[in-house]
Amino acid sequence: MIEVKNLWYIYQPMGTVALRDINLRIEDGEFVAIIGQNGSGKSTLVKHFNGLLKPTKGVVLVDGVDTRKCRVSDLARKVGYVFQNPDHQIFAETVREEMEFGPRNLGFPEDEIKKEVERISKKVGLYEYLDEPPMSLSRGQRQVLAVASILTMRPSTVIVDEPTTGLDWKGSIEIMELLKDLNEEGKTIIMITHNMRIVSLYAKRTIVMFKGEIMLDGPTEEVFSKPEELKRAFICPPSNYLIARELSKYINFKSSTIEGISSEIIKKLRGEAT
Repeated sequence: MIEVKNLWYIYQPMGTVALRDINLRIEDGEFVAIIGQNGSGKSTLVKHFNGLLKPTKGVVLVDGVDTRKCRVSDLARKVGYVFQNPDHQIFAETVREEMEFGPRNLGFPEDEIKKEVERISKKVGLYEYLDEPPMSLSRGQRQVLAVASILTMRPSTVIVDEPTTGLDWKGSIEIMELLKDLNEEGKTIIMITHNMRIVSLYAKRTIVMFKGEIMLDGPTEEVFSKPEELKRAFICPPSNYLIARELSKYINFKSSTIEGISSEIIKKLRGEAT
């Protein structure tokens, strides 16, 4: 779906190098977390995926098409971008108008827009609020609306920048379960976050960025099993991985996550494992 080749990006006029020789491939249907400290290049990288930024050097391909040769509106059909603060994205007078705006600007037939808005609003729990002003919704509901307004454009990839910022744990899980459902339906999910617990629960692949470069890239369980390398990027693995790592020094477990270790302990106690 998305292929990055030798990507460099330099912010002008200051000449700040934000990305350095990035090479990356994200396949259809992946659930990817991109993590790293502020200024590591996370947002700069993903803004190349939908054409908001164009490479200074190198190439970004979306479905084999060079993003330098595409308009943002063309890429919006393939890659949707949900901003960190939904209030920076929402502007319409009603929830319905907010969800209709994207597909209407892409030229979708009006009958299709109506059906899609009804279908998606029911799916995400906003159907009863369609004629309400967005600012009457809770922070979590506005975050869901931001995602829903992207979904009506039918992108195959959804990028979410800090989806749980400002939400309590219940709200965080609700938005993440929505993203999980979308991923299980076949959509590619790319998430930027500082919440390592959320990463450990939902991301199947994790990319660690540091000073504009990719430091680590692999299955989440594998990436979080390298605390010494993560420390260089000022990242602390979630506590479940740290506990699992300490326990594994004393007991030979097959799993490297606390969830997997707990399962093994239960089996040992039941006599189901040696």
